[in-house]
Amino acid sequence: MSGSTISSGQPTPDNTTTRPAPLRPRARPFFSWLYAPSPSSVTFALRNTIAACLAVGIAFWMELDDPAWAAMTVWAVAQTSRGESQSKAKWRIVGTVSGAIAAITIMAAAPQAPWMFFPMIALWIGLCSGFATFVSNFRSYALVLAGYTCSIICMGAASNPDNVFMVAMSRGTYIVLGVLCEAFMGLIFATSQERHARAQLRQKLESALVLVTTTLCSLLGEERGALNAARRQFGTILTINDQIEFAEVEMGPHGHEGDHARAALAAVSALLSRGFGMAMRLQVLNHNHPAFTKTADEILAFLKQFPQRLPNQNAVPALLADLQHFRDICRLYAAPHRESDIRSDLEPIPGLEPFDQTDEGQEMQEDRLDERILFVSLGELLGDLEQAIKEYEASTHRIKGDHFHFQLETHRDTREAVHNGLRGACAVLITAYIYEVTAWPNGLGFIAITTLVCGLFATKENPVLGTTEFLKGAVAAYIVAWILVFVLMPKVTTFETLTLFLGPAMFLGGLAKGNPATAGGSAAYGLLLPAMLGLENHHVMNEIAFYNGNMATVLAVAVSVIVFRSVLPFSSDAERFRLRRIMLGELQHLAHPGYTPRISVWIGRNTDRFARLIRHAGPTPAPLIEACILGTLATLTLGLNVIRLRTLLDREYLPESARRPILLVLHYVEQSTKRHDKAARIAEAAVRRLRVLDAQETDLVTRLELTRAITYLVVIAYTMRTNEDFLDASKPFRGEKNSRLLNSGQG
Repeated sequence: MSGSTISSGQPTPDNTTTRPAPLRPRARPFFSWLYAPSPSSVTFALRNTIAACLAVGIAFWMELDDPAWAAMTVWAVAQTSRGESQSKAKWRIVGTVSGAIAAITIMAAAPQAPWMFFPMIALWIGLCSGFATFVSNFRSYALVLAGYTCSIICMGAASNPDNVFMVAMSRGTYIVLGVLCEAFMGLIFATSQERHARAQLRQKLESALVLVTTTLCSLLGEERGALNAARRQFGTILTINDQIEFAEVEMGPHGHEGDHARAALAAVSALLSRGFGMAMRLQVLNHNHPAFTKTADEILAFLKQFPQRLPNQNAVPALLADLQHFRDICRLYAAPHRESDIRSDLEPIPGLEPFDQTDEGQEMQEDRLDERILFVSLGELLGDLEQAIKEYEASTHRIKGDHFHFQLETHRDTREAVHNGLRGACAVLITAYIYEVTAWPNGLGFIAITTLVCGLFATKENPVLGTTEFLKGAVAAYIVAWILVFVLMPKVTTFETLTLFLGPAMFLGGLAKGNPATAGGSAAYGLLLPAMLGLENHHVMNEIAFYNGNMATVLAVAVSVIVFRSVLPFSSDAERFRLRRIMLGELQHLAHPGYTPRISVWIGRNTDRFARLIRHAGPTPAPLIEACILGTLATLTLGLNVIRLRTLLDREYLPESARRPILLVLHYVEQSTKRHDKAARIAEAAVRRLRVLDAQETDLVTRLELTRAITYLVVIAYTMRTNEDFLDASKPFRGEKNSRLLNSGQG
């Protein structure tokens, strides 16, 4: 924080020379993934192509009735990291077993009653899709897999219900075979997996800490665009949090390193919010104080050196010692002192306030209080950074006797779960109705593939986009399958010859999956291509079987797209409005005196919502969406300061004359729905009242608590004043009329 930046209570205008906009990196040609793939994409494609061919070969050798499912399983569980693949494989087996049990149960309950049979399958898929919304990562995949596995087994046994157990067993055999082949090839290609996983986890946490310290430099220096930089970090934080679970799988036997890593990310989220609150206080309070300027400049220098010092593991104790030193300075200046506490033989400390001095003017007293408030804020911000570094350091090695546990709570949406369940059930009922009316010979396969696609995308945030890409991949698989079936496979007489054609076709799908732009379509390509080839031991698929069977597959994907577009379709505007209403409802609940709030819960849920908004916004969000994202960050900060006020009241150091205005503010925060300007005025009045009490108070502890209370109330008042429209949950958000904070952050 340079002296020129903090010379007054308001940020100085940016008089620097306008820099030309940086040139955008040249976009790679669309087919560059094909002729210039990355080494990791080549390794991924080669590994899984060999695994898929191996699975098909073993299935042929075992005389299984549908060897294609073994190869489909390989591509279904194949992920770019070994931890993801192992986790998905485990949960795929769990989902398959659950789905097989459900299929046998439903078939036994309604073997010859289609108008009971199909609604029961629809109900099962709806329940699986709904409950999958409440869990994360591949646990969600296991639930939707249980749904569509039940459908696939039931459709396969519908013509002969007595054979349902054998169909379920064969389905389970394909899954286990595919999983084992993928795991076997993964072990061959994986080298030093445990050491690599630990190094990768450490690198990701380092990147999060470096990003947040860089953002704090911008916020404390009041640089233009600092708030936009802050909001982008939440998507990164949630992505890293999801990947911690997979890193734990790759580590093998481990302690609580993952829990410490999750705690470090939670501290980083709190740190970003602290920085946002600090930026607000710099907007409101006079920060032209020599002691604060000097300390802030030293802290900025420390933060700028942080990215170079953090990678050195031996430098962590020195980092923590420096932070502790800065926190001691902040505590020193944050607390008022008696004249008798300061030794007269020492040089006076600039800006240190003796609080029994009574001949100061009111303006000088307020300036000193502003300085103490800023030091309290700065000290708490450094405390969160210290906590994040400690948890990061604990995550880098196994600690003997460590029983620490931490789980970041995520957003759970009952309405979204109901919508997902209804869409899955409707897909079954619609396709079953088509089958019953038309008596289509391939209708059962049509139903099975529709449930598979709807299950895969049931819990996606934007299933319309996902299913559209899946349809493109299905069409590509159809074209390649046509070439293989009618041009190349008629000449094949042995499995070895088959792999000469099948291997390159699968390898192309693996390369496409390693490219983000084509990953969605390649998932459909790899999953459906083996099924479209009609692989069997004793004959090659003929033209009629190819066109009838694969037309049913492509139409099933098309019906899935129609279902997601027509049945409770996804709307980003409606999603933002609903997430905002949920978040504001929880904010009001935080202020309720009968509720005990937890910072970890509030941070976890809102970090998840924050990341959703950023993903919906895309790479170039519109100004309205930018304002919505900043409003979400402001609400997160507002909630954290409400929780801190509640904690302050629970300590019971404040006198009743100070507690009453704080309780009144919390009451208006809890009850406010439309008139947030009134709640802001109440908070501002509480700040004025506490300032008066601070000037009259003589007890050191009480006065320090009053300073903390004012620190939190300043942010609450400013947030509610500058975010009135966002905090009004009764109407959609169209932007803030009072956009001073947004303008100062974005320039």
